[in-house]
Amino acid sequence: MHYLAHEDAEAHDVLCCINTGSQLTDEDRFRFPTDQFYFKSPQEMASLFPEHPEALENTLRVARMCDVELDLSTRHAPVFRVPDSIRDERGRPLSDADYLRRLVYEGAEKRYGTITDELRERIDYELEVITSKGFASYFLIVWDCVNFARRNGIPVGARGSGCSAVVSYCLFISDPDPIRYGLYFERFMDPDRDEMPDIDLDICQEGRARVIEYVRETYGHVAQIITFNTLKARAVVKDVARVLGMGFEEANRLTKLIPFELKMTLEKALAQEPELKKRYDQDPQVRRIIDIGRKLEGMARNAGVHAAGVVVADEPLVEYLPVCKAPGQDTLVTQFDGPTVERVGLLKMDFLGLRTLTVLERARQLAEASTGTTIDLGAVDLTDPRVYELFARGETKGVFQFESGGMREVLMRMKPNRIEDLIAANALYRPGPMENIPDYIERKHGKSWTTPHPVMTEVLEETYGILVYQEQVSRLVHRLGGIELKRAFRLAKAISKKKKDMIEAMREPFLTGCEANGLKRRTAEGIFEDILKFGGYAFNKAHATGYALVAYKTAWMKVYHPVAFMTALLSLEMSNTDKIAEYREDCREMGIAVAPPDINRSDYSFRIERITEEAARGNGKPPADDEVRGVIRFGLGAIKGVGAKAVEAIIAARDEGGPFSSLFDFCERVDLTAVNRATLEALICAGAFDSMGKPRRGLHEALDQAITHGQTVQQDRRSGQLGLFGSDNGGAERPREVAVADEEWPEPELLAREKAVLGFYITRHPLASHERLLAACGTATTADLARHPDGKRVIVGGIVTHLRTIATRSGKQSGRRLGILTIEDLHGRVEVRVLPELLEGCRELLEPDTLLFVDGEVDRTREEPSLRAERLVAAEAATELSSAVILDMRQDTDLEALVELLRRFRGPTRVYLNVRRQETWVAQIECHASLRVACTPAFAAAVCELLGPEAVCFLGPHRRPIPLDGIRERAAAPVVSA
Repeated sequence: MHYLAHEDAEAHDVLCCINTGSQLTDEDRFRFPTDQFYFKSPQEMASLFPEHPEALENTLRVARMCDVELDLSTRHAPVFRVPDSIRDERGRPLSDADYLRRLVYEGAEKRYGTITDELRERIDYELEVITSKGFASYFLIVWDCVNFARRNGIPVGARGSGCSAVVSYCLFISDPDPIRYGLYFERFMDPDRDEMPDIDLDICQEGRARVIEYVRETYGHVAQIITFNTLKARAVVKDVARVLGMGFEEANRLTKLIPFELKMTLEKALAQEPELKKRYDQDPQVRRIIDIGRKLEGMARNAGVHAAGVVVADEPLVEYLPVCKAPGQDTLVTQFDGPTVERVGLLKMDFLGLRTLTVLERARQLAEASTGTTIDLGAVDLTDPRVYELFARGETKGVFQFESGGMREVLMRMKPNRIEDLIAANALYRPGPMENIPDYIERKHGKSWTTPHPVMTEVLEETYGILVYQEQVSRLVHRLGGIELKRAFRLAKAISKKKKDMIEAMREPFLTGCEANGLKRRTAEGIFEDILKFGGYAFNKAHATGYALVAYKTAWMKVYHPVAFMTALLSLEMSNTDKIAEYREDCREMGIAVAPPDINRSDYSFRIERITEEAARGNGKPPADDEVRGVIRFGLGAIKGVGAKAVEAIIAARDEGGPFSSLFDFCERVDLTAVNRATLEALICAGAFDSMGKPRRGLHEALDQAITHGQTVQQDRRSGQLGLFGSDNGGAERPREVAVADEEWPEPELLAREKAVLGFYITRHPLASHERLLAACGTATTADLARHPDGKRVIVGGIVTHLRTIATRSGKQSGRRLGILTIEDLHGRVEVRVLPELLEGCRELLEPDTLLFVDGEVDRTREEPSLRAERLVAAEAATELSSAVILDMRQDTDLEALVELLRRFRGPTRVYLNVRRQETWVAQIECHASLRVACTPAFAAAVCELLGPEAVCFLGPHRRPIPLDGIRERAAAPVVSA
C-alpha cells in the first residue's frame, strides 16, 4: 500500500517522477505496474481473494497479536561517569550531582572572586532544580564538550536561554554573566516542568567535527538529526509542472503568480491571486498541475541533515529509534526529526558551526603572530570608547549581527556607548520592535519619558522606558502583579506565542496584584494591555546579550588588529565574491591594501604580507588620509576554478625549488595532474603571473606550449632521463622554452576576464577612467545610500552588472514586467527597481557593462538600501543632468547664431555667459529665462561645434564640470523617464 485512495495514483506517480528526476512521458522511468497500490476496503479485498477467505482472517489475527507501545515517558540521556580519581574529603567517590556542585563553586571563585550570599543563594537554587530533575549529568556532559573544545583551542560558547543560568556561566559554558545582565534561570528551566534543558552551543566551524568526534568517542553512540524538506506551494507547482512537461519559462511564470509569503498554500494563493485563479479556470494543464500539487503539498520531498542537531546516548541508538546513513557519507543520521527525538527521551544537543568564531580565532592567531603578544578575547574591556566609536561611525562591516546597511544606520543614529545599547540594538532590529528604535534613540539622547509606576520605571530604566526583552515582561508581571517568577515567565512565553487562553487566565491575578501594590485598576488594565502589545515583540535578552558580546569582541579585533581581522574575514569568505569585493573596499577605507594574487607570494587563503609597526601594536586609531597600515595578499583559493589540491601542489613546488621564474618553469615544476589547463588559465586571467613581467595575453597564447613542455620535462624526470644539468648521460637535450609574445588584451577584455575568475576587478576598475564623470553627475555613491532617508532623491552612476525581470501581480501594472537592475560603482553595488513603463523604453541602456546614471529615490524598506528609478540616463547623455551651462564669449563670437541655437534647444537649464572685460577679470551674466536650454547630447554637440569645446562648460548637480569626452549625438534617445 503506497497511497490511500485510488484517485491518488496519478499524484503518487508524479511524486515518483519528482524523486527520480523524470517526466511522465519518459519511456524507461521508474513506475508502478498498476494503479492498484491504494488502501482497499474489506469488500475490495474479499473480491480479490474469494478462494482464500482464511487469508483475510489471518491478517486480522496478526494485527490483534501486534501490540507495540512506545515508551515516551522515560529519559535515556547518557550518564556522566565521574572519574575514579575525583573523591570527596573522606576519599569517597562523588556522584554526578556532587561533582557538578564542586565544579560550579570552583568556577564561581574564578568568575566572581568573592562568593556573596546573594550569589550562593542563586547557585544553590539552580543546582537544586537541576539535580532534583536528574539533569546533573546533562550539565556535566555539556561542560565536558566545552572543556574539550577550549583545551584544544576551539572557540565555543552557549547561546540563547542557556546563558540565563549562573551554573552555565560558572562552568564556563556561557560568557554573559546572568547577574550582571539581569538574566533569569526560569527563562531557561521551569522548576515546575519536567522538560529536558536545551543548551545550544556555537562552535568554530573548523573545530565542530572534532568536538562531535570527541562526543562519539567518549559517550559511545552519537548521530546527527534528520530534517525533512517539504513540498511547499511554489516548489510543488514547479516540480509538478516539470514532470508534466511544461516549459521552463512557462513554469516559472506560473510559479511566480503564487505569493512569496510564509505559510502560503495553493488554496490561499488561488484565493489571493486573481491571475492564478483565472489561469486555473481557463487552462486545463494549469488546473491539472495545481490539482496534483494540492495532493502533494506538504509532503516530504527529500531528507537532509540538521545543521546543528546531534543526539547522544550511552546505549545503541537502534534501541530507541531508527537510524540511517546520509547519502554518500559515513555519518549516522536519525530517522526521527528533532522534536520526535526529544519525545523518545533522548538527549539532543545543538552544535552549530558559527563562522564568526572561526574569524575571531583566525584573527587572534594572526594578530598574536604579528605582535608577539597573547590576546585574551575573554578579558577585553567592555567599556572601551574606541570600540564604541567604531559602532557609532557605522563602520561595522564584518562585525557579527551589525553589518547590514539598516543596522549601520541605526548605530550611527544611536551612537552606542555601552554594551547595553548593543544588546538593545540586537533585540530591536527585527520586524515589529523596529518601530521602537526611534523612541529608544531619542530617549537615549535626552528626550524625557515616564511610566505609570516607580517599579515599571526601575524595570525599564535600562531601555529608557521601552519594553524590549521577555525578561522585562516577566519582571513587570512579577513585581507589579505579585505573580511568582516561574509563572511570570510562562506568561511571557504565552504572550510571545499569542496563547490567548493562558493570557486571559493570568489577567485577573495580575490586576489584583497591581491593586495590592497601590495601582488603580484602570491604570493596571492599561499596563497589562501595553504588556500584551509590546510583549509580543519582546526578545530573549539572554540570546541578544550573548550575540552582543560576540559582536563587541569582533569589533574590538577590527579596531585594534585591523589587518589581522580583515585577513581572517577575507579568508573565510573566499567562496563569496560579492563579500570579498565589499570587504576589499572596506580595507581600502581602513588604509589596508589588498595586493593581487601572485603565484610566488600567495597562499591558499589571504595572508598578511606587510604590516606597519603602529598597526601591529594596535593603537585603535582610525587611519590618517592616505595612510597604508598593511598589505594583505590575495589568496589563490579565492580564484574561481582554482581548488585546494592545485594550490597545495603549487606551494609544494615553490617551497621545494623557490620562486617560479616563468610560466614554463612553473609547468616544469608543478604537478600538472593537480594543476590542469583550466586552472592555469584562471591563474593567468586573475593576474597571478603578472609579476613575471609578461602580458596576460602572451601567457595565455603560450599556455598550450608551456603545458606540453612541462609534461615532457616531468615525464623525462620520472623516467630518469634528465640529468642534473638538464640532459641525460646520452646527451639528450632539454626541451626549449618558447618566447612569450609581448601582446596584451585590450583593457575591456583583460578586465572582463579578470572579473570572470575573481568576481570583481582588482587590477583596475573599468569605471576608473570615468571617475570625473561620476563625481560630476552623481549626487551619491552606493556607499552613501545607507546615510540617506527613505524617499531621498539621488543620482547614482555605475555600470550595469545584472538585470532580471519579474511579473507584477496586482494593481494597474498586473501582468507587466518589472525590472530589478543591479549597478556597480567604484564603491559597491545597489539594486534598482525599474517600473514597467520605464523598463519598456530603456532596454538598450540595460545591457551588461553599460555605463549609466540612475535618477531616483532611495528605498529603505528592506534590509539593504536600494533605488526606485525615475529616470535612466546613458553616459553619452550625461549633460542631461546639468544644473547650469557656462559659455565663454570671445570678440568674434557669433551672438545671433548662439541665440538662435539656444532658442532651438529651449528647456529648463540656466545659461551663463563669461564675458572678459579686461585681462584680469571676467563678468558672468545669466541669460534671460527664454534662453534656458535642454542639455541634450544634440545641444552639447551643436554648442561645442559653434563655440569650440574649450568654451563650453556643463555643470553637474553639485556644480562640478562635466567632462565632455565621449558626448555625442545618438539616434536613439539615451534618456528615459518614468
